Amino acid sequence: MGARSLTQTEAEQRARLVEIQRYDVAVDLTDLPEGSRVVCTATIAFSCREPGAATFADCVAQVESATLNGVELPPAVEGRIPLPDLAEDNVLTVVTVREDSTTGEGMHKAVDPADGEVYLWTDFPPDYTRYVWACFDQPDLKAPHAFTVTAPAPWIVLTNSGDPEIERVGSSMRRWTFPPTPPLSTYNLVINAGPYYELRRDGAGHDLGLFARRSLAPILDRDADELFRLTTQGFEFFTEKFGMPFPQRKYDQVFTPEFAGAMENYGCVTWMDWFLRRSTPTKAEWDLFARYLLHELAHMWFGNIVTMCWWDDLWLNEAFAEFASNWAAVSATSYSDAWAAHLAGEKLKAYLVDQGPTTHPIRQPVRDVAEGAATFDAITYPKGASVLQQLMTYVGEAEFSAGLTKYFAKHAWGNATLEDLIAAIAEETDRDLDRWRAGWLDTAGTDRLTLEADDGFTLVAQGPNGEPRPQVLAVGAYQRNGQQLERTARVLVEVAGKRTPLELPPADLYLLNDDDLTFASTRPDAKTRDAFFGNAADLPTPISRAVAVATAWDMLITGEATADEVVRCLTGVVAAETSESLIEPHLNRAVDAALLWSSEPELAATVAATCRRLLGDARLRKVALRGFARTAADLDDVAWLQTEAGEDVDLQWRALVRKAQLGGDTAAEADALLARDPDPEAWISRLTVRAATPDAAQKQAVWQRVAVDRAVPLGTVHQVMAAFWSPGQDELLRPFAAAYLELVPNIAEGGMMPAMTYSKLLFPLFGVDEAVVEKAKALVEDAEPVVRAGVLERADLVHRMLRARRG
Repeated sequence: MGARSLTQTEAEQRARLVEIQRYDVAVDLTDLPEGSRVVCTATIAFSCREPGAATFADCVAQVESATLNGVELPPAVEGRIPLPDLAEDNVLTVVTVREDSTTGEGMHKAVDPADGEVYLWTDFPPDYTRYVWACFDQPDLKAPHAFTVTAPAPWIVLTNSGDPEIERVGSSMRRWTFPPTPPLSTYNLVINAGPYYELRRDGAGHDLGLFARRSLAPILDRDADELFRLTTQGFEFFTEKFGMPFPQRKYDQVFTPEFAGAMENYGCVTWMDWFLRRSTPTKAEWDLFARYLLHELAHMWFGNIVTMCWWDDLWLNEAFAEFASNWAAVSATSYSDAWAAHLAGEKLKAYLVDQGPTTHPIRQPVRDVAEGAATFDAITYPKGASVLQQLMTYVGEAEFSAGLTKYFAKHAWGNATLEDLIAAIAEETDRDLDRWRAGWLDTAGTDRLTLEADDGFTLVAQGPNGEPRPQVLAVGAYQRNGQQLERTARVLVEVAGKRTPLELPPADLYLLNDDDLTFASTRPDAKTRDAFFGNAADLPTPISRAVAVATAWDMLITGEATADEVVRCLTGVVAAETSESLIEPHLNRAVDAALLWSSEPELAATVAATCRRLLGDARLRKVALRGFARTAADLDDVAWLQTEAGEDVDLQWRALVRKAQLGGDTAAEADALLARDPDPEAWISRLTVRAATPDAAQKQAVWQRVAVDRAVPLGTVHQVMAAFWSPGQDELLRPFAAAYLELVPNIAEGGMMPAMTYSKLLFPLFGVDEAVVEKAKALVEDAEPVVRAGVLERADLVHRMLRARRG
């Protein structure tokens, strides 16, 4: 019988009954690196407000022994150790064993293929600490944690607190004893261990550390200055805006193999080392990395110092960290187009999801942890961040920051709710934040804003349930001056009803939601609709062009614009764009529109021609060649690309993927490139070429490795499957649509991150029809919430793509 998911009712009952004084956790890694056995001993001191009552501790790991106040306990049932007859003060000691630490559920052993070195990391998304040691696995039972870790002598051990005492144990091991952490939730904890390469530097009064596996040391050296700079700038900005310095001197960031995403563990952030780009990063890649880095840093306050009580307030962590990362990037770093990049990337994903079957309020009831895991999505993250940007616009930046200062001062090292945050900000403003909260946080869906320009101008606002949300936005009037549009007026509008009269001067283009201050679906007025797509490129700023692109893309996904119109808009904007942070995401979206949303080959040729024109700017050479690698028309184009790529191994791999898609013989070239590529994960690039090859045996071998064996690191599944689902291979891919349906019932195996990854990225993009889409939806009616959300979200996307391809 599997482990039960903790319900909110159970968590509330347990929190009323017990208070945790301290965890002492001893972790034995001595079986590593040769084996995979990990032994943990968790000793938990806690009090009970009702002596004689009973509760339970969470533990999915294999229990070797468990005692409560010296009395042996019965075995765990469904991941729960019964705790009967509690005293006023209690000590629970549980010894657990993970015989296999390679499965990724809470803990994972990774082997670097470059040198055979072993690395061990833990990761505790909602209720995964219980897979490694016994605990009270809910966010509002915070407590200090003291770790003792025994590991091979050459290894470095990292956890949440610094300054460990290190002693030899025998001839080949060392024991690391760490001081207790501040009060933390169980999901904020971490142990990273292995023979890491280390860099350290002081910044903003903190001892900053960067770590990577040894085989990636040259890449960490390359990026270290910028990473240290961004971290220092983030600390300085957040300390000022939150009115509270980060209280611990040590702050480590660990880039580790076979990790998925990034995790904001207090004082020790874990990254998948895909973020250490093997090829020199482009400006857009640095922009994205900067925002991710600042996101995880913001979590030290939002989530770690002040933690949600329950998963219904997950947005308090994630949306705020996402918002704060853009706020900090624009205000304190060189990435001043961060909000425009957010719009061009993550926010457009949120518009799609928010208008689909998996939309939900930013804050919603969460009955159990399994439901909470399904809310790590584009609603919670980018929509939530955009809504908070609107809140700051609505109340004012100074008032917003003052409210945050009060919030942290009052709730530091404790737990808080949405109401606590709203109350703190409400003290600084006369705005009715109860109405704002109900409209923005408790209501799903996207407002629609249109402009009527018949007898005067009227902003028409339609909310998901009729009345629009309270919001402040800008409308820009743009007049043509030669080849460019100039903004002649910017009108701030406070939306208080469905129709708001506006005073606007005559103009060639009116831009709704200018400066992107709110979260709403916008449409040009009917008279200028057709000209809108061509005029977008002539707008004067990166953010105004990004707003126009967002309008065009939203019209594509809702069936109100064709892929041809959107490609024309995007390629025009790319050709005119001045921000390097925006050119690459706009170009990628143009490629997607041409290849995934259209069946017309001429559109890919239009994008390829744009890429060739970009080569005239040396700064954009890599970006242009990457775009061309996806849209090259024939093998002659590929040969030209290979010549242009020169010694850039990353571009050579991309060229081979395209050559494979076009039916070229790539085997010898791919093997030769694999032999000279220094990247430890070069085998994944080789697999990607195989994935693109229009050959049934090759497709089946790749499907087996990715989907069945799950032998590809989660962070790189997207790369492989993007090549697997190649346009023009429908008949070849049709059997894999059926294969996906066969996988769905068991796709949740391995936990939250695999379920999210495989449910979406294995979903067929080609060789699929509406019947497959409907079957997939039917299969997940009673599935785990995270699987249901992933499949329905992807099914909606594919349904929209199929409609667009039909024209």
